[in-house]
Amino acid sequence: MLTRNENVQLKMEIISLEELMPEDHLLRKIEDNIDFSFIYELVKDKYCENNGRPSIDPVILFKMIFIGYLYGIRSERRLVEEIKYNIAYRWFLGIGLKESVPNSSTISQNRRR
Repeated sequence: MLTRNENVQLKMEIISLEELMPEDHLLRKIEDNIDFSFIYELVKDKYCENNGRPSIDPVILFKMIFIGYLYGIRSERRLVEEIKYNIAYRWFLGIGLKESVPNSSTISQNRRR
C-alpha cells in the first residue's frame, strides 16, 4: 500500500533548539568551554548607556564572525544566509527560529570599527 505524506509544511510541533542540537557538535563544545562574557567588558566604552538606539548584543556579533572564521565563510552576506537556515548556528548565537538575524552590513561595520 502506498502512503502519502501530505501537508508536511502545515504541521505544528513544539520543540526547542536544545533538542535539535547534537551533543557532540563542535559549537556545543565551544559554548560549554568558553565564556564569551569577557567581550562585554572589552566593548563597554563603545556604547552609551543612557541614549541612542538599542544595540545588537556584541557577543552575538563576535560569535557570528567566529562562525564565519571557523567554517570558512568569508562573505558576510553568505554568513547571514547560513545562519538563517542552520539550526546549530542559531543555537550557538542564541537566536530563535522566528528571530531575525543581524544583516551583513551590521557585521561589516562591526568588523571595520
